[in-house]
This record gives sequence, C-alpha cells and structure tokens, in this order.
Amino acid sequence: MTRYNEFNQPIGDALPNFTVGDLPQAVLLQGRFCRLEKLSLAKHGKDLFEVYSSPLNYWTYLSLMPFNDDRTFKRFFYQLENSKDPYYFSIVDQSNGQSIGSFALMRIDPKNRVIEVGWVIYSPKLQKTKIGTEAHFLLAEYVFEQLKYRRYEWKCDSLNEASRRAAKRLGFTYEGTFRQSVVYKERNRDTAWFSMLDTEWEKNKVRFKRWLADDNFDVNSKQKSSLSAM
Repeated sequence: MTRYNEFNQPIGDALPNFTVGDLPQAVLLQGRFCRLEKLSLAKHGKDLFEVYSSPLNYWTYLSLMPFNDDRTFKRFFYQLENSKDPYYFSIVDQSNGQSIGSFALMRIDPKNRVIEVGWVIYSPKLQKTKIGTEAHFLLAEYVFEQLKYRRYEWKCDSLNEASRRAAKRLGFTYEGTFRQSVVYKERNRDTAWFSMLDTEWEKNKVRFKRWLADDNFDVNSKQKSSLSAM
C-alpha cells in the first residue's frame, strides 16, 4: 500500500527501527564442501599464487592480469590481506585444505546496509562445482543472516555472459546496464547490475539447500535438477 506525506506525495515504506550495519569481520564461514577463510598470505598465498599466475580465461573481464613472479604477487596479496573494503575471502576445498579461488565483499555501505560481491576469481577446480556454488551460498548467508544487510549486489561487464548467467542462477535479479561506466585494459565497460534483497533471501536459501542436498546428485556426482530450474 502506497504511503503519502502531508503534501500528498508518494513516499517509501517506513523503516522505524533501522540502524547502521556492521562491517564484515568474519574469519571463517564453514560449509560442507568448502570453507571461506579471511584471506591470508601465510595460509593461502602458495595455493593462490598458482591460481593468480595461471593465464586462463578468467582474467578477460578483470582489471588484473595474471602474475608472472612470486615477489610481485606477494606484494599485491599483502594489500588484499590488509584491505577492509574490499574484504577478501579464500575459498578452501574442505576435502584437502587447498585454496582454489577467492572473492570479496566490496563497496560496503553500512549506512544503507548495501554490499556487493566482487573480485570473483574461480580456478577450474571451482567452476561448475558444488564447492563453487556453496561458496556463494555461504557468503550470501553471511550477508543476510549475520550482517543483516538489505541489498546484495553483483556487477559485471555487460559482455561477460558467464558472469551474467551465474548471477541469475544464484538468484540475483538483473536491474539494468550502466553505459560507459568503467575504463579498464584500455577498453570500455558497460556494467550490468544485479541485486538480491533481504526479502528474497529465504526463497533463495531454500533453492541452494535443495540443490546442494546429496539426493540431488547421482552416483557420478551429476546434478539431477539444476539450481536455475529450482
């Protein structure tokens, strides 16, 4: 039902108990197939150098290039480890303790309880796997259930079809494209915006849990129903 002020102008819903949100401080988010650990050069540097130095296609739509030497990587990684925004996590395979990717919470806006997931670097060991999906589930769960933010964002190059598909599969809603919003690697980027709201989280949480359930996979670990179909 639309609310109106004393001038008969429509206004947004009241938020009488609204408070400023907290900054991310999680050190460990534990799942079944993986765990998210706050990024650490000592703990994750060796494994992630292999990921960050690999000249594979996941660099195409990032402003970074793969690293050629360990010394340069360590200097860069030290900055990531000490960054508060973005706040970086290493994605660790629960079965063997290996760090196989990373991502971050960024553009953190406690005043409005808005936050974005970004800097997603998934090695082939994460792509199209239960670990890759559970990692995003754990991060979204942290955003909505512990930080209690209202809006969770995903942004990508509008030409990055893989990222656009992933956003929709994970439950984000496409909102539009910001034209000529970024310049990187001496080229233009139109940025596609996606979001998930706190009011949508419970439905998405059910989808994640149904997809990750053991009975959704056959003996060869092939999914029976896709997350998108759910």
